[in-house]
Amino acid sequence: MAWDGWMDGWMDGWMDGWMDGWMDGWMDGWMDGWMDGWMDGWMDGWMDGWME
Repeated sequence: MAWDGWMDGWMDGWMDGWMDGWMDGWMDGWMDGWMDGWMDGWMDGWMDGWME
């Protein structure tokens, strides 16, 4: 039945897009958080050492 094929295709496309978007968002968020934390720590340590 054509309806079944349409549903399967729609679900496959939706799941693929959802997974891709989820992975992209997760990676972006992880990288942003890591970079922010690293930069903050580096700047704090550098400023502390320089101020003393």
